[in-house]
Amino acid sequence: MTNPTSIEGYLAPSQESGRAFGMRQMTGSVVMLNLLRFRETADYSATPGLAPQMPITGAAAFRRYIEHTLPYLRETGGDLLFLGVGGAFFIGPSTERWDMAMLVRQRSVESFLAFASHEDYMAGMGHRTAAIEDSRLLPLSQIDLPYTKE
Repeated sequence: MTNPTSIEGYLAPSQESGRAFGMRQMTGSVVMLNLLRFRETADYSATPGLAPQMPITGAAAFRRYIEHTLPYLRETGGDLLFLGVGGAFFIGPSTERWDMAMLVRQRSVESFLAFASHEDYMAGMGHRTAAIEDSRLLPLSQIDLPYTKE
């Protein structure tokens, strides 16, 4: 795993967060809640081979990432459940905004790890890196209803 932060924000997991994810010992399907803030102009300096001929927005680069990613996500047992436009919080810091929210389901932690390390998927990660200024990724596991406090 890579360094989680850059000057702009959180872009990748840290070793500590990866270890904590594994220690959760989640069973069953996993839903990843993604909050994304895009760059005004995509930055392909780390992956110039993926760069389009003309500059594009971070949102446009993220669309390229989604188009590239979906086949590999589905091949490993996952799917895109929700993709939506964000904005300012209704409840939360008034100075914080997220351009997009995304929910991705994988059938298991093992399926997620297979997806995240898929060589062909990784070849297009530069679109995500170019697109995102800051992000959050929260792994969720479903609880059975009715929920009772123990």
